[in-house]
Order: sequence, then C-alpha cells, then structure tokens
Amino acid sequence: MEVECRSCHCGSADAERPNVILYTILSQKGTATGRYHQQAQHGCQCEGHKTVRLSDPARTCQEASGVLVKTVNFVRNVPSFGLLPREDQLLLLETGWAPLFILGLAQEKVGFEVTETRAPSMLKRILLDGRGPNPEPDRSQATMAGVQRLQSCLSKIWSLDLSPKEYAYLKGAILFNPDVPCLQTSLYVENLQREAQGALQEVLLPQHPGVQSHFARILLSAATLRAIPPALISDLFFRPIIGSSDIVALVMEMLYMH
Repeated sequence: MEVECRSCHCGSADAERPNVILYTILSQKGTATGRYHQQAQHGCQCEGHKTVRLSDPARTCQEASGVLVKTVNFVRNVPSFGLLPREDQLLLLETGWAPLFILGLAQEKVGFEVTETRAPSMLKRILLDGRGPNPEPDRSQATMAGVQRLQSCLSKIWSLDLSPKEYAYLKGAILFNPDVPCLQTSLYVENLQREAQGALQEVLLPQHPGVQSHFARILLSAATLRAIPPALISDLFFRPIIGSSDIVALVMEMLYMH
C-alpha cells in the first residue's frame, strides 16, 4: 500500500506532476524508459526524502574517523569485554558500534551540516540508460529526515551535560546489551549492563538531587540512539573515505589490531 507524503504533492494526480507528458512520451519508446516513467510517478520529492551529503566532508570525516578510533579503543580497553568469548565480542560490537559512535560524536562535540545531493535529471537517466560504462550499483544514501533524527539525538544528549565518567558508564550500558541474539553469555552480559547502570547512578547522586528522573532521561535518550540506522552513519561519515567497503568489517579489524 502506498503512503502519500503529507508535506508535498507526491501522491497527487498525474496532471499535477511536472513533465508528466515528457515521461509519458519517452516511456512509449521502450521498457527501460517505461521503468523510469514508473519511478517518476511514485518517487517522492518531499524535503525529508531528499538525499544529502556532508557540506564539509574533509573536516567532518576526519573528525568522525577520530571518534571511531576512540570508540573502538574504549571497547578494547574495557576489561570485562575482553573476558567474553570472541563470538560474543563480535556480536556486541556489530550491533553496538553505531550508538557508541553517536555517543562519541556527542562527547567530542562534533557538529556538522549537510547539503542536498544533486542527482542526474530523469531525462539524462533515461537517455543514458544502460550506455554508461560500469554503472554504479544502487546503494543507500543519507536522507534529510535521517540526518534530522540524528541531529535531534545529539541535541538531547548535549542537553544532559554529561561528564566524562557519565559518558563512560553510559557507553558500558550500551555496549553490554543482553538482548543481542545468539549471545553465549547473555546472563553475564546482562549483569555487566546492570553494573554499568549502577555505576552511572552513583556518579549522578552528588550532582542531581532528582537522580531517578535524570537517570531515566539519560537511559531514554540512549535508547533513541539505537533507532538511528547504522547505514546512515556509514553513508554519511565514512562512505566518502572507504567507498563501498564494509564499515563493520573495518571496525572488527580495528578491534583486534595490535
């Protein structure tokens, strides 16, 4: 079932779409152009679905790379993490590197701006369909809506004004996630998560009289980090550097690098 975008007219009638006559004429020339006609009919051009890229990739990607290195170093230097079976280590890092990285962005106060990605015009894509040498395979791209969710998460974390110790214990609570499927030591991981959360509460006590409500705010904000797709993080901050390489494989390699 198709969902119409309320902020635009993507789901309106054909007569209201620009260039629909051009698409109709071209679509009659072959099945390939017909496919593009269908894409033009169903593609959404509202603000949230526009693909974006970093406005200053040289600076931001360098800062992001530094945050990723610090994130992996943090994980490697947690003694209890090193005691886990290697398989569990890999599972926890595979599912946790993205929210840990976002926390790192917040801790390092890394801000960034994005600009809209200019895609080839529909007519150019139709005319060049299948003619270009080695066309790039389709891949996901960061959208404005995804970036706005990420920036909202960062703003919530910044509003908590966490200390370095609070960041460290919160990272521990995120890293040791007993809900990750196929863990061999899920009960042990659950205990480690409770220890990290307990240590975080103890650190909060002297500074926040209403420690329970503040603690709940921190955990709630941390939970939103898992809603940010790792693909968004990879496409936005690391695709300009590593290209089509697998960021998860790179993180694993960094973990066991001596």
